[in-house]
Amino acid sequence: MKQFNVGIIGATGMVGQRFITLLENHPWFNIKVLAASPRSAGKSYLEAVGKRWAMKTPVPDEIGQMIVLDAEADIDKIAAAVDFVFCAVDMKKDEIRALEEAYAKAECPVVSNNSANRHTPDVPMIVPELNPEHAEIISAQRKRLGTKRGFISVKSNCSLQSYVPALHPLMKFGVERVLACTYQAISGAGKTFETWPEMTDNVIPYIGGEEEKSELEPLKIWGHIEDDKIVDAQSPAITTQCLRVPVSDGHMAAVFVKFKTKPSIDEIKQAWKEFKGVPQELGLPSAPKQFLNYFEDPNRPQTKLDRDLEGGMAVSMGRLREDTQYDYKFVCLSHNTLRGAAGGGVLMAELLAAKGYFD
Repeated sequence: MKQFNVGIIGATGMVGQRFITLLENHPWFNIKVLAASPRSAGKSYLEAVGKRWAMKTPVPDEIGQMIVLDAEADIDKIAAAVDFVFCAVDMKKDEIRALEEAYAKAECPVVSNNSANRHTPDVPMIVPELNPEHAEIISAQRKRLGTKRGFISVKSNCSLQSYVPALHPLMKFGVERVLACTYQAISGAGKTFETWPEMTDNVIPYIGGEEEKSELEPLKIWGHIEDDKIVDAQSPAITTQCLRVPVSDGHMAAVFVKFKTKPSIDEIKQAWKEFKGVPQELGLPSAPKQFLNYFEDPNRPQTKLDRDLEGGMAVSMGRLREDTQYDYKFVCLSHNTLRGAAGGGVLMAELLAAKGYFD
């Protein structure tokens, strides 16, 4: 695979930091540009991020000395220096939409971790193992934007990265209704226990906008391309409840599912075990070898033990059993800043690179 020069827009935030750690030794992608808000622009990255660096490993020396550019004022300069950008900014949604379109119109593809364009009809929202074919909508988006190379592709919300992959191989049995309760780590809010001491020994039963995202976004993932837009799936019916829990990393979900044609427990486990997606078939650098992993031990998966499975890019399930109201219930787990955020973005970029969308 050829080498690609990349930029990270929103490089000082937690997801931007995670992009830096994942790309430090990436075989295909080389960090050439870091960009953030005007208050960080003109400073070295080490000076700009300061005490906000939340990763377990130190800032890489070469990255620390890079001068941060202005994410808005320096668009043309950034677009000329890179093949594409990762975007993870903290701005209002209309501002994010305008920013991402400006990069795309500057002929710079955008791989976005933001929610602003997730429901734009011609912007693909890709979980690489589940709906890689949605990348085909990019040609329609380029036509709308008037671009040759530029486009926007987004990843889905971190909260559904645990249970939607687990449901995907079961869709062949006719998933009709889903109830999912998620227990979400504080890093999903860009926080650590040092910056959010109120979360110690505490649970908060509300995360703004999270339940709406968790109920609606899967329908776009399971949708289909029709003419110049992605049409959402009409089923299954999904209801969710999302809680913030005192965990540093890792989103867990308790899932209840009703089928049109009820499979056996063995059929479900086999579907999980056998499932592979395009990333596994292509051997993409960030793809887990075994995407879905079932634990027979009723005490697993556990956040501390299992969130880093396969570099945090695998999904874990356990406690599959029959339910009195639905057909089955089970528990699942994913790493929210790896599979759920930056890692999912890197894997999506690898897929797009392998398919020639950055050429």
